[in-house]
Amino acid sequence: MDRAQKRELVTTLNEEWKDSGVIVVAHYKGMTVAQMTDFRKRMKEAGGAVKVAKNKLAKLALKDTEVETISDLLKGQTCVAYSEDPVSAARVSVKYARENDKLIILGGAMGRTRLDSAGVKALADLPSLDELRGTLIGLLQAPAGKIARILNEPGGMLARVLAAKGSQEATGA
Repeated sequence: MDRAQKRELVTTLNEEWKDSGVIVVAHYKGMTVAQMTDFRKRMKEAGGAVKVAKNKLAKLALKDTEVETISDLLKGQTCVAYSEDPVSAARVSVKYARENDKLIILGGAMGRTRLDSAGVKALADLPSLDELRGTLIGLLQAPAGKIARILNEPGGMLARVLAAKGSQEATGA
């Protein structure tokens, strides 16, 4: 890789990492190509990406970003997983690390907040943005449903009283 390609890679990574909701740094020593491909595939399906770059280039790419504080994690064979969704990259990384003991999560960052490995695991347990939206919509719709039931209830009660009175008169007559 010549200087121009390295410069282009650093610029590309810098732009991608500036827009990331979360970044996870992990060691992948001992993983096979097939395992790394599977990890990348799962991350892509979740809307994220995994990059393996020389640590020096990755540190340069982290400069002038909110997540610059994680540059000291880039030692040894590291990969960086990231996504715009603040939960996806953490969730996929933690799940894959549970299945494959060769992927070791070192830490990460969410915005300006630096996370240790326990923080990344806690973040992975949070519901995704879509799940939160669904819960919020459910909460907003619940009062409307209750109001509709309350408004319909007096009419239903009157109909039941009339039906009972009618059946009482039919049997008593």
